[in-house]
Amino acid sequence: MARKTRREAEEAAIDLTPMLDVVFIMLIFFIVTTSFVKEAGITVQKPKANNTKAEAKATIFVAIRANGEIWLDKRAVDVERVGATIEKLLAESPTDTVIVQADKEAKHGVVVSVMDQIKLAGIDKISIAAETK
Repeated sequence: MARKTRREAEEAAIDLTPMLDVVFIMLIFFIVTTSFVKEAGITVQKPKANNTKAEAKATIFVAIRANGEIWLDKRAVDVERVGATIEKLLAESPTDTVIVQADKEAKHGVVVSVMDQIKLAGIDKISIAAETK
């Protein structure tokens, strides 16, 4: 009798291998399709605007502080290095839009220089971040 119950218990076992295969395939799919956002690394006081629109496709953010510091990929960079840094980030995650988060007290010349470097890196769509009034 003892042998008979062991065989029934072994025959009633569920094979989990196909389910684990499906779970691993889904995990790989989600990892591959995820886009990683390259944050600037700091927060700035953005200017207020009446007409703002959310830009959902951008993955690269450039922040400019009031004192002229430029932050990209969570570290401070010089104006001359913005283009090279963006080219490196584009190799990791291609995008067609860069968002510039300039402080409302930042100098216009610094913002234009950063935008020029972004254009030289091959990005044609540049968005300026602003808060809604």
